[in-house]
Amino acid sequence: MSFVTASDGAQIYYKDWGTGRPVVLSHGWPLNSDSWEAQQLFLATHGYRVIAHDRRGHGRSTQTWNGNEMNTYADDLATLIDTLDLRDATLVGFSTGGGEVARYVGRHGTARLAQVVLVSAVPPFMLKTDDNPGGVPMETFDAIRAGSLADRSQLYHDLADGPFFGNNRPGADVSPGIREAFWRQSLQAGHRGAYECIAAFSATDFRTDLDAIDVPTLVIHGDDDQVVPFDVGGKASAARIKNATLKVYPGAPHGITDTHKDQLGADLLAFLNS
Repeated sequence: MSFVTASDGAQIYYKDWGTGRPVVLSHGWPLNSDSWEAQQLFLATHGYRVIAHDRRGHGRSTQTWNGNEMNTYADDLATLIDTLDLRDATLVGFSTGGGEVARYVGRHGTARLAQVVLVSAVPPFMLKTDDNPGGVPMETFDAIRAGSLADRSQLYHDLADGPFFGNNRPGADVSPGIREAFWRQSLQAGHRGAYECIAAFSATDFRTDLDAIDVPTLVIHGDDDQVVPFDVGGKASAARIKNATLKVYPGAPHGITDTHKDQLGADLLAFLNS
């Protein structure tokens, strides 16, 4: 197993597949790098070196008591990129991972980057506030926190069986395997890290981070995303990032890394090759 060591000694696990120009994949909450397997395998077989890590507190990385917030997540990503000496890299962030990627740019710049991709991502700012009136009410995130404390195993089942993959929509047919994989990965996350990450993805303002992105950027979002609503996430990010390209998946849910994996793989490859 491969790890890099963060500044506080936390061990950050990563997978490193293929050879070629580097692509770094940042996963969503409360998952880990396994959630990227389809895209990692596809891109690695098409001439890219594809690296996916487990965020601290998730998967096989250290379950730290502190540091479960976006600044530290971004610094851990910088440690991975610097330790592996990655250059001309494409950073791809899904959901919470999109926030990690944005905050990386805000804190560390784009000197090592060639491209950025945001997939179903939480930026610019999920939480409804006076200066973000279109955001998601705090009560929504308080309910997730309450579910996590009461019975987080059931919370993860409910998310997988319902809004995450759009399995609550008429005619939806998301396989039990996909839903069980979500549950399995989620329970690998440490309780404190997963709990604190709810605030990290919901209440972190990424607007100035997006303003710092000065490399070609692709934004991909489903317009039936029930977790990060399209208007709050992809549409707003694409409007804010200079010269971003927005690709909308009609009727698609949040978890398009699984439900639309072939389309997503093709779109990522086309952007990489561009």
